[in-house]
Amino acid sequence: MTGSWANTRVGEVDLHLDPAASGLRGSGLRGSGLRAGLMAALREAVRSGRLAPGTRLPSSRTLAADLGVARNTVATAYSELVAEGWLTARQGSGTRVAARAEPRRAAPASAAAPGPRGRPSYSLLPGSPDLASFPRQEWIRAARRALTAAPNDAFGYGYDESRGRIELRTALAGYLARARGVHAAPERIVVCSGFVHGLALLGKVLGARRVREVAVDAYGLPVHRALLAEAGLRTPALGVDARGTRTDELAGPGGTGGAGGTGGTGGTGGMGGTGRRGGVGAVLLTPAHQFPLGGALHAERRAAAVDWARATDGLILEDDYDGEFRYDRQPVGAVQGLDPERVVYLGTASKSLAPGLRLAWMVLPERLVEEVAAAKGAVDRVSSTPDQLTLAEFIASGAYDRQVRAARGRYRRRRDQLAAALADAAPEVRVTGIAAGLHAVVRLPPGTERPTLAAARDRGLALEGLSFFRHPAAPPGPDALVVGYGTPSDSAWAGALEALCRVLPT
Repeated sequence: MTGSWANTRVGEVDLHLDPAASGLRGSGLRGSGLRAGLMAALREAVRSGRLAPGTRLPSSRTLAADLGVARNTVATAYSELVAEGWLTARQGSGTRVAARAEPRRAAPASAAAPGPRGRPSYSLLPGSPDLASFPRQEWIRAARRALTAAPNDAFGYGYDESRGRIELRTALAGYLARARGVHAAPERIVVCSGFVHGLALLGKVLGARRVREVAVDAYGLPVHRALLAEAGLRTPALGVDARGTRTDELAGPGGTGGAGGTGGTGGTGGMGGTGRRGGVGAVLLTPAHQFPLGGALHAERRAAAVDWARATDGLILEDDYDGEFRYDRQPVGAVQGLDPERVVYLGTASKSLAPGLRLAWMVLPERLVEEVAAAKGAVDRVSSTPDQLTLAEFIASGAYDRQVRAARGRYRRRRDQLAAALADAAPEVRVTGIAAGLHAVVRLPPGTERPTLAAARDRGLALEGLSFFRHPAAPPGPDALVVGYGTPSDSAWAGALEALCRVLPT
């Protein structure tokens, strides 16, 4: 027998037996020593959980040949382990790991002890769709059609495809022009693995272009600010009021703004501006549905942002994270349509389909395409080709439009149910930001946000307060909850809504 036992095949599964775990080495052992070492290694594999209950082991003939030992040695080891209760043997079913209780393992010293409440029973955290509604059968059919028609080179390394497959970029160009008013051409689209991935790439490109500041909303996702900070970019905050982001603050008091401006102190508007804007070279906006406050950017504010970008050679980063989900009137079109050379449009399948697909896209000004594609190629050259081809077919076949329409109707019903339930259970609260999207802002009486979140934790309800999203430099805002009514499955929705009503101040 060799000095170490090699991997052996269990059907199509590798089985690694480690003689070191038994305290024995195979080299020089014979007869009972080999059998004892084999048994010790198998026991250790079961005890550690590497061989799960029900796992089928190779036949004694196969294992003996792979290990270079006598078949009788393996057969005897199997028989003794069956007698000890580690394995089972049944005619026609082979030898398997017994369905025995796994020994309890001590938690690593560094691991935190689990909390007394454990995992929440319900989640109303914002940012996720109903994952149970993913159109599995439609997706499988699209995947079958797409992969059947795919050329062989689609399964290669894709060294020249850092922008994404042409099939998907072509499908996206048509869809975005039709549904979101985006001026898109396939050659201006770069496919990425989610909005966060796209923002990280843009941060790298902006840093290389000597941009030093990217303005953000006073309320937004902390992870976005952190990504920009990691790229060496400062993130001054713009105020937000009933008309959306205070894009007029970009120009500063004298209208100079931009990378070459003189700065000054801008107004703060409704919630949160931090003043000086002189060094800003780009701005991150969610114009269709401000996250998390929920308003749409007013037409005058859109025009002000574009005017600022033109005057200062600035750039608008447009996060259209849930632009398809508008309920009370036609969807608000993309800002990108006002000036495609001054706006980077970022879209994603995370809300319309599922975040687990890891598919998103950027529609770029012509001058940035090669720089962004090069930044992507340096670290993550190709997104999953089968998934790209499937999404392209999903869009081209009309399945994507059907999915969005169905989801829009489902989430609108939930929004209406949320508003009605809260009006009955807690008339003191006010629901805002519900004209679109998958979340609502529930305004609370002053001083009640933290107690409400604590009560939700006690009842096993995952919730997030508005203060979580506030820019560190922005002044405190109102007490409120950001309720993700798109998150629960249909079966969990009623329970989640009831739990929410029980924790609200009355």
